[in-house]
Amino acid sequence: MDQGIIRLFKILILPLISLSYVHAQSSFVPFNDDYYHLIDRLEIKRGKFTEGFHANVKPFERKAVVALTDSILKEGTINLTERDWETIDYLREDSWEWTKGMIATDSLKYDKLARLGLFKDPPPGQKRKFFHHPADLFSIHNKDFDLHFNFTTTNFIGGDNSYGKNFGTRIDSTPSQLWGTSRGVEIRGMINEKLGFYTYVTDSQGRYPRYMNDFKHSEYGFPGEGLAKTTRNNGIDFLTARGYITFRPLKSINVKFGHDHNVFGSGYRSLILSDNSSPYLFLRLDTQLGKFHYTNLYTSMINSHKDAKDGLLRGKKFAAIHHLSVNLTDKINIGVFEAEVFNRDSVGGGYDLNYLNPIIFYRYVESYLGSQDNALLGFDFRWLVANKASIYSQFVLDEFLTKFLFNGSGSWTNKYSFQLGGKYVDAFGVPNLDLQAEYNVVRPYTYSHKDGGANYVHYGQSLTHPLGANFREYLGIIRYKATSRLSFYGTIMMANQGRDPSNNKNMSYGGDITKSYENRNVDRDGDLNQKIGQGIKASTAYTDLRASYSLAHNLFIDGRFLQRRINSPDESIAAKSTVWSLALRYNMAFRQQTY
Repeated sequence: MDQGIIRLFKILILPLISLSYVHAQSSFVPFNDDYYHLIDRLEIKRGKFTEGFHANVKPFERKAVVALTDSILKEGTINLTERDWETIDYLREDSWEWTKGMIATDSLKYDKLARLGLFKDPPPGQKRKFFHHPADLFSIHNKDFDLHFNFTTTNFIGGDNSYGKNFGTRIDSTPSQLWGTSRGVEIRGMINEKLGFYTYVTDSQGRYPRYMNDFKHSEYGFPGEGLAKTTRNNGIDFLTARGYITFRPLKSINVKFGHDHNVFGSGYRSLILSDNSSPYLFLRLDTQLGKFHYTNLYTSMINSHKDAKDGLLRGKKFAAIHHLSVNLTDKINIGVFEAEVFNRDSVGGGYDLNYLNPIIFYRYVESYLGSQDNALLGFDFRWLVANKASIYSQFVLDEFLTKFLFNGSGSWTNKYSFQLGGKYVDAFGVPNLDLQAEYNVVRPYTYSHKDGGANYVHYGQSLTHPLGANFREYLGIIRYKATSRLSFYGTIMMANQGRDPSNNKNMSYGGDITKSYENRNVDRDGDLNQKIGQGIKASTAYTDLRASYSLAHNLFIDGRFLQRRINSPDESIAAKSTVWSLALRYNMAFRQQTY
């Protein structure tokens, strides 16, 4: 572990741990777009923000999600559909240890939905040894120890007609059949109601859609994952692991340490910090005081640049991030964000202690040190509208020079990104039909840096949007829960991006944020007149349709049909694929793959 983070533990955290009274602590809900939308939908229909969490700071504590359902049930004034009542039961069952014994609003009905019906009920007065609660294979719950143990798996078959086709210089002879299997375990719980813990590990092998293989930045990588090995016929083999401990030294302060993702934002994408990359080591402090939620995040990441290795040891890089979220009213929220990404040498450098100050302006620290670290500033916004909709936005400023910002010169230093989106629940009066629209735009060279140890990248993957920079994107999402078990999802994405020529790897038009921004002047004038979409045009049209059938609690059958096309004058960038798959999924999030 990095010495700076160890010192922070000694100086700040260990004395807090030693306090004689520590408050009850919850684990967090893992990232899952389907799951988090259910929570978002309930908050929108309630028409005011939840007291236990801020929706633009993720993940959420399990006890806070249950508290939201408690508030809805207590108020009793919200216009809920039958599917909403089932969602409340589902969320409460999934975190049943915080429900104080009242898990479901209709126990008999949800018990039928949540169980396969393959096992007989135990004799009166006895409990099941396994699946006593539908959410857990095995569980223990008392004041000294809380444990939830589950196995996880996803198994799929399918086809991709782009395999075996040649796109420019990309020659392929892979069979078109897709397959995949992931197996693992998930364990969470509490010790003495004071220390929470979570661990998740899965081992995965398979042949995934070709565009996912094409999207990876290195031979030993895979989108959203760390180290991945390529096997015969374009197969992939990788291990996924996440884990953390968490506790509350004070009622209003939560401390979390481990490997996982952190997200700031309310949209399908986040231009501030997303779960696009692989998990990373972090220390996180969340302070919530009434309408204010302040987050400090200290991370240790991987600099995957080829020059940042010492033998097999990968280079380190670090980030210090803080985010202040304020509920101006019970319907309007704003957030302010600042990040500093840095390293001190290619491999052995430590965490700079100057960035451990939790309440200082990082840009001042950067100038005070005389460093050339990468500073980012950002803002986010969310508004709940009439118990029917939410509008959200983000703006990130990476770098600028005042003399160029407003003079129309198109300077490469005008590095910023912007998001605007909205959700509309029970759209046009149709119960359980939810619509979402989102627009994202990122200027060339945003998030990049001349040093691989300071770009906004972890393990070769963007910490925000999977496309990196130099693009405009339009997203449309439809979600419809047709019955208690059957849900439909549709995602349409259109993006226009400027790519680098495939025959000149040193050139940079600003889309590949893993490249140094000093490459902007390779074989071109890259200082002024830099426009969004410059370079080799790549227009992506992506349509993803999915039907998901719930067999039991967190057990799904997924049927998927996907079409993706990239039009480009460069034949090595252009691509076209039709993908279908059928999957059995248990206690694992659906892998979205929208890029």
